[in-house]
Amino acid sequence: MPKLGVNIDHVATVRQARKTFEPDPVWAAMKAELGGADQITVHLREDRRHIQDRDLRLLKETVHVKLNLECACEKEMLDIACEVKPQRVCLVPEKREEVTTEGGLDVAANFDRVQSAVKQLHDAGIFVSLFIDPDAAQIEASKSLAVEAVELHTGTYANAKSDQAQHSELLVLQKASEVVLTHDLLLHAGHGLNYQNVIPVAQIDGMEELNIGHSIIARSIFVGLEDAVAEMKALCS
Repeated sequence: MPKLGVNIDHVATVRQARKTFEPDPVWAAMKAELGGADQITVHLREDRRHIQDRDLRLLKETVHVKLNLECACEKEMLDIACEVKPQRVCLVPEKREEVTTEGGLDVAANFDRVQSAVKQLHDAGIFVSLFIDPDAAQIEASKSLAVEAVELHTGTYANAKSDQAQHSELLVLQKASEVVLTHDLLLHAGHGLNYQNVIPVAQIDGMEELNIGHSIIARSIFVGLEDAVAEMKALCS
């Protein structure tokens, strides 16, 4: 059964819409833990559109499960990560104009830059994963950086417009997962997963962790965050 990382960014998105103090993502992390979350994931973006520095620091002090920080390979973000020292950092691509992350990090084309970021994080004693597309070349490049894990981008699978297209994308994920495991990397996945499409991905052999945010936070409006997390956890099993 894959572990469930709950991304609480969109709790902060609601707060930042009014630039006020509620809802507090730190409170959300507590409720997610009560629902069975194995990990709390947050993305500290350069433009601070949702999660703020204050959130990250308080979460490091209060979260009882693993804290996973998503961030770009930028000096400011890496320096913050090395200061706060979350248990895990996932390096992701980032563009200011995007609504959400649009694809995986191109490790092969930005090898030296990613290598430098990985070294800085490893020197600080932080577990590192890379958010990549399910592509053999990206997996090979990631392996050569000696990271602990890769998180496969599931957005293309999640956004498929037909059952046939989704099945084809599932096969891509399965094939990439085999390559990941062959290289003795931990297998993670995330992006666009929801209550309707998560089960086939959760059932991929060797899947160690899923990171899911928007769908859980959306459902929590109607059933509460603790129950929304528990329901997703049940589907992952």
